[in-house]
Order: sequence, then C-alpha cells, then structure tokens
Amino acid sequence: MPKMKTHKGTAKRIKITSTGKLTRRRAFGNHMLAKKSKSRKRAINTTTIVNGSTAKNVKRALGI
Repeated sequence: MPKMKTHKGTAKRIKITSTGKLTRRRAFGNHMLAKKSKSRKRAINTTTIVNGSTAKNVKRALGI
C-alpha cells in the first residue's frame, strides 16, 4: 500500500507544538475590521489549539 500524502493546505495552516498539540490561527481577521471591537480583534489575533474529533482528522491529513 502506498504512503499517505500530506495535505499541503493543512500543513501550511497548522503547526505542531513540542507536546504534539496542533495550533491554528483564528478566522475573521482579514477584512471589515472597523466594525469589530478592539477586544474582539485581539481575541482573533491569538492562536488556538485544535481539539476533539477535528484534531484526529487534521492529524490524519498531516500524516501524523
């Protein structure tokens, strides 16, 4: 059986921490920022951890 290929779009967007967790950027931070509050924009600017069943699917896409 051939090797699984890494999903390159996912690989560019998600980084693996040293403990094996997956980090990603938050959505909604690219345009129409004038209507969003400062606190909302600061929250969008932080990274978050991918968890749950989503993490399992992402790890499969990354070939981990």
